[in-house]
Amino acid sequence: MKILGIDPGYDRLGIAIIEKIKKGKEVLLYSDCLQTNSKNSIYTRLNQVGVETAKILDQFKPDAIAIETLFITKNQKTAMRVAEARGIIIYEATQKNIPIFEYAPMQIKMAITSDGTSSKDRIFKMLGLLITLPSKKALDDEYDAIAVALTHSAHVKN
Repeated sequence: MKILGIDPGYDRLGIAIIEKIKKGKEVLLYSDCLQTNSKNSIYTRLNQVGVETAKILDQFKPDAIAIETLFITKNQKTAMRVAEARGIIIYEATQKNIPIFEYAPMQIKMAITSDGTSSKDRIFKMLGLLITLPSKKALDDEYDAIAVALTHSAHVKN
């Protein structure tokens, strides 16, 4: 089973594809952090999110998409833009009939560390024990996407 994990955003979009192998450790097939150009209009940036999401879906053909729910911040404008990016990602997935599963930040922390209040550092350390991480230095968004994908994997029965 291939799972696409998404840490949604319009500025930075974390993407990870893992494969869940029966009775085996998950394998990271791909991960990246898509960054849009802040000098472009929001519409150009959202279009880029849609285009890149469609490419990933076509290339890897995931069986499921796991996406982090919207975390409401103090900045309502940012929250609205992230919600728009999530909508585009969900639209692209539904066009390809891929089931979508949403996980809250606390659920992700619980699945990775067994503690819903874990820090980013603790999550990163646990990720390294659960799956072979990319050898390149990655942004938090990429690691978050891996964590989202692993969370879904933990919820799926073999």
